[in-house]
Formats: sequence, C-alpha cells, structure tokens
Amino acid sequence: MTTAIIVIAVALVAAAAVYFLLVRGGAGGGRGLRGRFGPEYDRVVARHNGDTKAAEHELGERVRRHGDLEKRPLTEAARAEYTARWARTQEQFVESPQQAVAEADALLADLARDRGFPAGESFEERADALSVHHARHVEGYRRVHSARDDGTGTEEMREAFVEARGLFDALLADGPAPRGHDNRQLTKGRGTS
Repeated sequence: MTTAIIVIAVALVAAAAVYFLLVRGGAGGGRGLRGRFGPEYDRVVARHNGDTKAAEHELGERVRRHGDLEKRPLTEAARAEYTARWARTQEQFVESPQQAVAEADALLADLARDRGFPAGESFEERADALSVHHARHVEGYRRVHSARDDGTGTEEMREAFVEARGLFDALLADGPAPRGHDNRQLTKGRGTS
C-alpha cells in the first residue's frame, strides 16, 4: 500500500514537472516566449519597464486568448484582389504617402479580418492577436498604423510601408514573405521627402 502511494506521488511530481517544463515553458516561459515572439518580446518587456515577469504574463495571456485561432483560407479571387489592392496602394505612395500609409493600414486590417483575426476590436487587440501568429512581422503593422496620422516624414512612412509588406505577404500566403517581393517603387526613391 505504501509503495503504491509513493509511486503515485512520484508520478504526480513527474507529471507536474513535465507540465511546467513543456506547457508553461513553451507557452509562458521566458525562453519559449522569447523564441516565439522575437522582437515583440523585447517591445513588451520595454513597455513594462524591464519587468520580464509582467511582460511574460501579458504574452502568455495573448497566447491563451489567440493561440488556437483558426485561420480562414483565402480564395484565389480574394488573394488576387488583395495583391492588386496592395499594388495600387504602393503606386499611390509616390503621389500621396500619407494616404497610401492610411490605405495600407486599412488593407492589413481587412486582410487580417478575412483570415480570421479579430475584427471590430481595437487596433491593439488586433495587433496582439497577429503577434501570436506573425510576431516577426507585426512591428511593420504597428509602424504603419502610427505613421498614418502622427506626422512622420516621408522616409519614415516609406520604411513603415516596406516593413508592413512582410505582414501582408505572411497573411496572404500564410507563410514567410517571399524573397524579392516587389517594393521597387518604394526602395528607389530613398532621398525624396
């Protein structure tokens, strides 16, 4: 009888250790979260004034709320329309950078909604959900969103637009941005303001 109790106790301790190492370590632990969120991890830690425990709690909550999100596939027609819309927005940048950045912000919100990310919530809620699945690209979306009405210069808007293209490509293809995507118009005019 006592041997059975000891075996059960050891099994419970081992199960708890596995849970905390695998489940909490992968979704809520520092190394797991740092690896999953990359630069977003550093941004959240900085926002919490270096308090990694508070930042990790926030990121863990994001994973809990948005980790099981089922992404909806795009039809080929929708994919083609989004591609054409991005190309028009990119062309518009030459004549009206502020308007193009605002359109890129709206386009990314529409595409994210169509892929199954939260719609109607605040920008931060949408960006938080995107960060769980596209952490390496969400900063471009944040930059475009803030550049649309904060009076940044043309070069900063161009950089934000180019960076946001990574999220656009990832949402469109649901994978990494393809190499050499077509931002030629924006990368040529670096010296213009």
